[in-house]
Amino acid sequence: MTCASCVARVERKLGKLDGVEASVNLPLESAQVTVPDSITDQQILDTVTATGYSAALKASGGSRDVQDADAGTTMAEGLLEGDRETRSAGSVLLPRLLLAAALTLPVVVISMVPAVQFPHWGWAVFALSLPVVSWAAWPFHHAAAVNARHFASTMDTLVSIGVSAAFLFSAWQLFADPNLTAHTGMAMDAHALYFEVAAVVTTFLLLGRFLEANAKSRAGSALHALLDLGAKEATVLRDGVESRIPADRLEPGDVFVVRPGEKIPTDGFVVEGQSVVDTSLITGESLPVDVGVDDTVIGATINANGRLLVKATRVGSETTLAQMGRLVSQAQSGKAPIARLADRISSVFVPVVLVLAAVTFGAWFFSTTDLQHSFTAAVAVLVIACPCALGLATPTALLTGTGRGAQLGILIKSPQVLEDTRTVDTIVLDKTGTVTTGQLSVSGVHSFTSATEEEILSLAGAVEVASEHPIAHAIARAATEKAPLLPVAGFYSAPGGGVRGTVNGRSVVAGRAAWLVENGINPAPDHYEALSAQEQSGATVIWVGVDGEPTGLIALKDTLKPGSAAAIAQLKELGLRPILLTGDNASAASAVAAQVGIPAEDVLAGVLPEGKVEAIRGLQASGATVAMAGDGVNDAAALAQADLGIAMGSGTDVAIAAADLTVMGSDLGQVAQAIKLSRRTLGTIKTNLFWAFFYNAVGIPVAALGLLNPMIAGAAMAASSVLVVCNSLRLRRFGRRHKV
Repeated sequence: MTCASCVARVERKLGKLDGVEASVNLPLESAQVTVPDSITDQQILDTVTATGYSAALKASGGSRDVQDADAGTTMAEGLLEGDRETRSAGSVLLPRLLLAAALTLPVVVISMVPAVQFPHWGWAVFALSLPVVSWAAWPFHHAAAVNARHFASTMDTLVSIGVSAAFLFSAWQLFADPNLTAHTGMAMDAHALYFEVAAVVTTFLLLGRFLEANAKSRAGSALHALLDLGAKEATVLRDGVESRIPADRLEPGDVFVVRPGEKIPTDGFVVEGQSVVDTSLITGESLPVDVGVDDTVIGATINANGRLLVKATRVGSETTLAQMGRLVSQAQSGKAPIARLADRISSVFVPVVLVLAAVTFGAWFFSTTDLQHSFTAAVAVLVIACPCALGLATPTALLTGTGRGAQLGILIKSPQVLEDTRTVDTIVLDKTGTVTTGQLSVSGVHSFTSATEEEILSLAGAVEVASEHPIAHAIARAATEKAPLLPVAGFYSAPGGGVRGTVNGRSVVAGRAAWLVENGINPAPDHYEALSAQEQSGATVIWVGVDGEPTGLIALKDTLKPGSAAAIAQLKELGLRPILLTGDNASAASAVAAQVGIPAEDVLAGVLPEGKVEAIRGLQASGATVAMAGDGVNDAAALAQADLGIAMGSGTDVAIAAADLTVMGSDLGQVAQAIKLSRRTLGTIKTNLFWAFFYNAVGIPVAALGLLNPMIAGAAMAASSVLVVCNSLRLRRFGRRHKV
């Protein structure tokens, strides 16, 4: 495929199959196809072949379902295959380019410099230009012929007709009058030979195609680098014996050794040892992370100093790295809504240009009867027109932007996200784990009965240990430090409410006041006074009831993430209104809001998970376009409801699945960086499309008016595609000089 017209044809043909939706990516030369069960893979391949192109599945098996994990890996591998094919295309073009350049130089000098001409120089120019317009230009002629057999036309059609017309017209003039160039010192307007036009246009277009192929290869290099991060081998420990095996042969449950300086081969959790892990390759965060027993680690991160024994939990296509590759590849193979305009134009572009060229020739010839000038203007129209720039404007920017995002730990799920970030004006931030560290610690225990603080903490910890909530983890951790936890029976968890269970024969309920009431436990007024006193200090407070009676309160305090205040300031600079949303009490929420610069009126506290969804809907009903950043299971519904869901990668898989955009780190500053990268990528797409439209809108009329030499037109056409790709490549520098 060479231009946007190719893309439009393949998509249109595939779309005629019942239930089939196709999105074709020009720089990757790949298609993402959604098909019903009634359509076979062979039907898809046959349809593409009937359109005039060859096609193959990226891998056998699983490739029909991009939601399948293996299919995701296959897609990512397929993109790398496309990247290699792009580089191969560049190497194939190089010999043709070198020959064309070597022969075109003397053709131009002889044709345009009267002082170096010799008797019958036209025949020498004919001989020199023949290999250029035949063998060197063969990729254009071949593609045009294939398309013609299918009654279609593309950019190659324009190039082939323009080059062939210039050469054949010149050859006809020369053969009709063999003595046309018998004299030396002939100025350009003294003869009707255009061999130099055919040769120069071919050379310029080959140069443009070669540079374009290399640039497209660099655009996809970020994803290539991402998927190449993983460790190639692992030291697995079986029956006490260490052995080296390929990392892709690890299985869940395997225990492997990671020594200082080695990459962690797959996702898992530490079963022995302590160390510091450099996660920057995955999360984009520069600060290393301390890990110990039971802490999770991610494959492709680097163990800095200690020896670790890690038990594998996810391998192969299930790892975090593979999932990142899958998300990025799906985003890169999709299309932003803004690209549809270019698709609609490119579908009729080439036929319209052919008509314009014919009209240009006819208009000039009938008004001036000057065959030479009429021919020159028509060829210039054919050569200047370029649907390539239109076709490359969106996918190259998307390819580069999403790839660079992956290197920074930012995953953009689909091109639609780029449009969404442009319109968002409000961002709702979950407090725990997003603005704060989520590493709560027990700051105090208050007893209402004769039960000791240690007893209350022990009973609460026994039921909380089975919960996934950060508050539960903090209580269980504090209880474990005092004494081993007792087993719990009949455990039940109510999202946003609390937990209950039976510990050592005693019924234990822990959570909000409403949860206690729901379980038949009614606190007294003095109990609420104790609660108020704790909350005024900015603590998060959990009620504990034992055997049907309110027994005490457990107070916990969270710490602010170091970069939260600066990140919220950056979000404001991006034109966003930050709102703090939390299930915590108003006092704790207000204390955090004041620290990060969020006004009190933009704090929504005491909100249950279902209330978070209603809060998002309320903001949307008021006219706001809402982004939501969160990391927990209880944030998933709100992330899905928001116009733009942003998951913190340190959070749960449920939250990440519900979000549109994921930052792999835990730093809120990455959220601001993600929005800025998305907006800059969209801005690059718009810039590319503007110049692609502007180039054709200006170039074609100028050529039709006879004001453009075909050689200059050829150079301009080649330059247009290269400039669009190079403009997209500027996104590779995002985040290096510009600190967000």
